[in-house]
Amino acid sequence: MLKAVLDLFKQSNDKKEESLSVELATAALLSEIIRADRETDERELTAYKAILEKQFSLSDEARQSLVEEGRETAEDAVDLVQFTQAINQQCDNEKKQAILKGLWQVAYADNTIAPIEEHTIRRIADLLHIPHSQFIKTKLSVTGE
Repeated sequence: MLKAVLDLFKQSNDKKEESLSVELATAALLSEIIRADRETDERELTAYKAILEKQFSLSDEARQSLVEEGRETAEDAVDLVQFTQAINQQCDNEKKQAILKGLWQVAYADNTIAPIEEHTIRRIADLLHIPHSQFIKTKLSVTGE
């Protein structure tokens, strides 16, 4: 009986992971960057919405729904693995780099990058299997340093 309950729980988790789309995973990761320094800036929110619209060609209604769902999903998450795993399974390296650039754009929208934002982006880049050199190049392309 215990095995049956555990199997049922495993099947439920498998379905949940399968249903995580690239759009939702990206929205959740972007939301994590906004929440990282515990200071939500309007410029970061504007960049967040613009990045989702640009990367996924969404209508205003779909984008707003994705923003809300991404925020809620990020708040409920225990770690970043579920999001990066969905992206790794469904995206090529070019798409992952576009997501990385979006993370940097959100972090730098207020013209500063808090150390915790950089640390979070670094963790995400590692989980997306993006080389450190690309991590740095992308940061420099966004910040203009």
